[in-house]
Amino acid sequence: MCPICDDTGWKPVDDGGVRRVVRCDCWRETAGRQRLAEARIPRRYQHCAIDAFQVYNDSLRRAVQYARRLADDFPAVEKGLLLLGLPGVGKTHIAVAALKEIIRRSGAHGLFYTTSDLLALIRSTYDSSVDATESQILRPVLRAEILVLDDLGRERMSQWVDEMLHIIVNTRYSEQRLTLFTSNHDVGADPSDPESLQCRVGMRVYSRLYEMCEFIHMDAADYRERPVNASADDLLAMWKLRSKSLPARAGRQARAHLREPQRDGKADLKWPGGRAGS
Repeated sequence: MCPICDDTGWKPVDDGGVRRVVRCDCWRETAGRQRLAEARIPRRYQHCAIDAFQVYNDSLRRAVQYARRLADDFPAVEKGLLLLGLPGVGKTHIAVAALKEIIRRSGAHGLFYTTSDLLALIRSTYDSSVDATESQILRPVLRAEILVLDDLGRERMSQWVDEMLHIIVNTRYSEQRLTLFTSNHDVGADPSDPESLQCRVGMRVYSRLYEMCEFIHMDAADYRERPVNASADDLLAMWKLRSKSLPARAGRQARAHLREPQRDGKADLKWPGGRAGS
């Protein structure tokens, strides 16, 4: 039995001479454990924590700092997070770690989905042998207080994919619900490049992402290729080697603009249509 609330879930507090009750810490802990179990976090990522992430360059430090800020300030947060980078740099780790910390601290309803898994689940409802409906799958995704949508842009664009992504992103954008995205596709200097993030998700979705998320490019070694018991120094050496061996990419010009805010504090991607979201 909780000695503070006697297992009622409410504890008395004195607020400027006025007695009132607030949720007890034991309630938050219990709710957090239950909602973590319901968040669909894959087993491989259930160990992820913000403090456990190995930081060895500025891009990783920025990602960790922003994830901590989200966890500390939730629900009073204005922007979500879009983590960009090559496979293995730790995008999913950071996103899941922030999701877990927010749920643990606040007891918020949170969900994790890879984009391809979510779209496949929605498609499955069109089979007459499946009991679930499209709206039953989408409803918790749209209403979750925090959503992680992993590997955005993996599926090539089609009219149906465009419509589904627009429903999900636009609803959460309109309702100002916290959303964390990860993507292996970079922001392209040429938005018509079929491998650019703009082309993979469509300009309607990209425009909303630009306003609802902080874009952070994670430039790092592939953690999956690390030696056993690799230290931060080992990863740093791997990152430097990877940086030298990778060819220049078309998206690098746009990344430079994202890293260097203009006078108004926003990045100007300098494509013919002007700033995204304008």
